[in-house]
Amino acid sequence: MSKNNLMRWGDFKAQLTKNAEATLQFQYAEEKRVDASYHITEIKQAPITSVDCGGVMNAWTEIIVQLWEPATGDSGRAMKVGKALSIIELVEKSLPLNPSGIVKIEFGNSEFDTRQMFPADLTLHGEDLLVNLIPDATQCKAIGRGGSCGTNDQGEECCAPIQEEESKSEMVNLVAVQGCTPGSGCC
Repeated sequence: MSKNNLMRWGDFKAQLTKNAEATLQFQYAEEKRVDASYHITEIKQAPITSVDCGGVMNAWTEIIVQLWEPATGDSGRAMKVGKALSIIELVEKSLPLNPSGIVKIEFGNSEFDTRQMFPADLTLHGEDLLVNLIPDATQCKAIGRGGSCGTNDQGEECCAPIQEEESKSEMVNLVAVQGCTPGSGCC
């Protein structure tokens, strides 16, 4: 899953803003929605810096919206998009959120282990703005750069750091070459 194809915070927020009067619903699996009584408990901004198996440094930011579903649901308490936007506004007063950050929705309940998922799309269904969530997955960034994961035909591991050519420059003893002595002006 390429990070380039994932929804960015600025785009996510813009879609919410366009549909402020709709009811905000989240679908986490086929025919499974977060109960309408959910709360947005926090919004996290996570700057990620990593080094992958090929020794390449990577950096990106994630904006994680955490949803909590109470044990006793109240489907009559569905959150309007406008209410979610007011929570976002409150958060952004203290924590300016990176518009280029990758959006994740964190959710779990008694039937679904807590995990972070990506919003695949936001679609209007009658009065509902439905956020369709797709799972996150691990990946090998070496494959994304055109490499492979595992070993090649020679048994070399793909994930070994790239070996740089040894420098052909030679160390020179400047004292011997220039005859640096006190008063010669070389120092």
